[in-house]
Amino acid sequence: MSLEGEVLRLKDERSAVLLAHNYQRPEVQDLADYVGDSLFLSRKARESDRPVIVFAGVRFMAETAKILNPTRTVLLPDLKAGCGLADSITADQLRAWKTDHPGAVVVAYINTSADVKAEADYCCTSSNAIKVVEQVPAGKEILFLPDMFLGDYVRKRTGRAMHLWVGDCPVHAKLRPEDLERARSEHPGAPVIAHPECGCATQALPHVDRVLSTDGMVRYAEETRVPEVLVATEVGILHRMRKLNPVTQFDPIDAGAICPYMKEISLEDVRDSLRFNQYSIDVPADVADRARLALERMVAA
Repeated sequence: MSLEGEVLRLKDERSAVLLAHNYQRPEVQDLADYVGDSLFLSRKARESDRPVIVFAGVRFMAETAKILNPTRTVLLPDLKAGCGLADSITADQLRAWKTDHPGAVVVAYINTSADVKAEADYCCTSSNAIKVVEQVPAGKEILFLPDMFLGDYVRKRTGRAMHLWVGDCPVHAKLRPEDLERARSEHPGAPVIAHPECGCATQALPHVDRVLSTDGMVRYAEETRVPEVLVATEVGILHRMRKLNPVTQFDPIDAGAICPYMKEISLEDVRDSLRFNQYSIDVPADVADRARLALERMVAA
């Protein structure tokens, strides 16, 4: 039996749902029940009635699925699948920051650990960060973490005063305005879409046609019929965009924009995860209970 056949067989035997983020390897995306961004996958994890959730993503995503589905088994096929952005702030650092700003409302990007989410009032993803911030009562001081580029973009779009944690995604942050200018000169006339985590997104807004979350990029790919589009985000999403729209040529701003953590999980890892129940993700009950409200607000937004 082929590797693909083994995965499908084991998935049925275990009554498991396989979720894959847009940045995962193409072969993993192709066998997933659902492919999408963190918000979409969080919702699909809740909607599924299968007792086992296999999360082909990174650790904070699997933790989120476990917090929202405490009675179900959540498997992360490779424990090395971490996140540089999530590592940029700890719960102790957030508690100290909150002490400096008593009464402030904490909005935590989903790219954070469960311990950090437990200290937050709201969670958000790039696709609903603006909506979440707009739900914070007017006049309340806001602490936004950990991505300063996303936070700056949200601050500009909402007009809300926010304190930003100085953190970033190493992959997105290296995409600079000069990269965008070079790509534009090499591909004249091609529209540019950029993820708000990118270092070029807020600094070069006049030169970006659209700032979009990964989910927004997927929807854009489905709808557009222009000959070529320049894409500023992790290159894993190009596989899905090209499948959805083979008419348009989707080119990366930087072909080296590759997240090593998102590429940790192989199809063999997914098979072994199903076969050997590895690796089961758990979140301490006290942490999960404190983080759940912030995540519920994210999913509902």
